Amino acid sequence: MNFELNDEQQALQHSLCRLLGDVYGFEQRRAIAASATGWSPAVWQQLAELGITALPLPQAHGGFGGNAVDLLPVMQALGGALSLEPFLSSVVLAATAVRLLADNVLQAQLLPGVASGEVRLAWAHDEAGARHAPLWVETRARLEGGQWLLHGGKCNVLHAPGAHRFVVSARVEGSPGDVQGVALFHVDAHAPGLVCRAHRLVDDTPAGELHFDGLKAQVLGDPHDGAAALRAIEHTLALGTAAVCADALGAMASAYALAIDYLRTRQQFGRFIGENQALRHRAAEMLVSLEMCRSMAMAAALAADDIAAPGARADLARAKLMIGRHGRAVCHAAIQLHGGIGMTEEYAVGHCLRRVTLIDQLFGDTEAQAMRLAAMA
Repeated sequence: MNFELNDEQQALQHSLCRLLGDVYGFEQRRAIAASATGWSPAVWQQLAELGITALPLPQAHGGFGGNAVDLLPVMQALGGALSLEPFLSSVVLAATAVRLLADNVLQAQLLPGVASGEVRLAWAHDEAGARHAPLWVETRARLEGGQWLLHGGKCNVLHAPGAHRFVVSARVEGSPGDVQGVALFHVDAHAPGLVCRAHRLVDDTPAGELHFDGLKAQVLGDPHDGAAALRAIEHTLALGTAAVCADALGAMASAYALAIDYLRTRQQFGRFIGENQALRHRAAEMLVSLEMCRSMAMAAALAADDIAAPGARADLARAKLMIGRHGRAVCHAAIQLHGGIGMTEEYAVGHCLRRVTLIDQLFGDTEAQAMRLAAMA
């Protein structure tokens, strides 16, 4: 198994890191987080011009046909900058569901705009009662007079306030938690019957709660082909899981770099605090965790690219579990090495912890991943 990025992936990562270094410094990020939108249209356009928004989309619709391994360096760079841009919600999640399940006509309508950055989608799947169960869907879809209508709601929809359209999971038959009976739908963000209540997540990412009351929706694929919808949902969640593993890796690396820089520059009693052996051991432990998580993020990307392969689901759950556990440990240690300044709002290292805390809750936290592994065993 190759755990190294190729030359093209490394070049893309370096280009993206240079761009983010210019436009997404920590003070710039704080200004973006404090803005009304919570993300930067100017930065989003620059990402599109760099080709980032087109990376995982089909070549037939203006994309580059990239896979989860190609997304890994991009998500790591975005995570390192603690980016608030709607890349995960639009390009990784919602666009993947459209690519896997929608017919050619709808793909041609949506995906070129996503690739150019002009159209922003959002993935609306999680519900309050799910408790990390990936197929717990209470939202209902009914066919009335040849038109699908949605009733129910979704919670913590990433970048919902700024989305043009949503990809929504809804149940056409069965009970919440049933494997079969779920379909995917495409809805206009401004259609009657849809209410979005905006809020911010713990790391300042924009999100929203959606409520549907007779919302008109367009079904993706055959609503009675539950197997196809199930495959699309599983592949979308797998790609999202691999993406956030890489995102967390970037946040961990930033926290580690801040801690090492602080140890090398902070003096106490006439000596650099990095000369303290106990602190050097702590930094070494952080590096071990970081490098292990680097390998786990690559394993997650490889598993997401072939989720049907033997052991792929276990690899994905294992990676999410380990990165969730060690991500918090690395960020906690980085804050402790800084002392009091690490707890302040004005310093970046605490925001790294916020980021990995949010990521741990996406697609199943450490406890949920442990239960999935136990069930597989």
